[in-house]
Amino acid sequence: MNAILVFPGFQLLDAAGPISVFEIASRVAGTRAPIKVVSATPGEVRSSSGVALMAQGFKSANGARTLLVSGGLGVTNAIRCKRTLSLVRAAARRGCRVASVCSGAYILAEAGLLSGRHATTHWNRTSHFMARYPDVKLEPDRIFVRDGDIWSSAGISAGIDLALAIVAEDFGDEVARDTARQLVVYHRRAGGQSQFSSLLELKAPTGRFAELLSWARSHLDQQLTVERLAERAAISSRHFARAFLAETGMTPSKAIERLRIEVARQAVEAGSESIERIAGATGFGDPERMRRAFIRAFGQPPQSLRRAVRAA
Repeated sequence: MNAILVFPGFQLLDAAGPISVFEIASRVAGTRAPIKVVSATPGEVRSSSGVALMAQGFKSANGARTLLVSGGLGVTNAIRCKRTLSLVRAAARRGCRVASVCSGAYILAEAGLLSGRHATTHWNRTSHFMARYPDVKLEPDRIFVRDGDIWSSAGISAGIDLALAIVAEDFGDEVARDTARQLVVYHRRAGGQSQFSSLLELKAPTGRFAELLSWARSHLDQQLTVERLAERAAISSRHFARAFLAETGMTPSKAIERLRIEVARQAVEAGSESIERIAGATGFGDPERMRRAFIRAFGQPPQSLRRAVRAA
């Protein structure tokens, strides 16, 4: 049995996505694994969209193999609910797999489950989360992270990836693949892939390094070392690296790679240039290096991405 924890103001897809995964996987596997939606206050629980789910009390979560905590705008109040935090702690103590989607990681962290552990959350929450929970080994550039029986995932749709990974562990890869097909998911993304949407944060016009990143985007074919970027920003290399990480949640080198990937992806999907030329123009240097970067970000090489776009 899997239990989904919701609260007033939860993000609907954080709960509905994994619920659909578990429901279809149970049918594919030929089992009758019940799914319980639970909340501190049983009854109708409204999501941030206004659409509600009917939830049972916390006692219904007793015996659950997985307790999945949704995120959403209401998490600010949810982390102050002592009963919610007690449920999460109790589930972890009895060996239950405890997972979070998006900002649900705040509830896990507030309950003390993430202390000293690796975790992730939505890219837009990175700076705030790191400041509030400095003892958590946050990996902001991950789709989902598993640390023992504690799992966490990035924003919204990443909860589907996490749920499919849980299905693979419980029922095997074949059931997970068939479930993904039923969901019309192109492929099941591995946890190590990038939260590619964090590029939106890097390009935010109000960011301290927005002008620098805009310049770097126009000079991707050049060597963009930390030293050169720091010189461009008119600060020391050491201070630059620390300040950049604090603001964006990633190192300068990772940010430059992400910019290269973004521009390269657009060129690959356009289909007018060769992969070799794109690799050179975006600073990857050679197609193999770009191929490895694409697999990390999208789970497929440039050629496969181009074929998928042409087939669409």
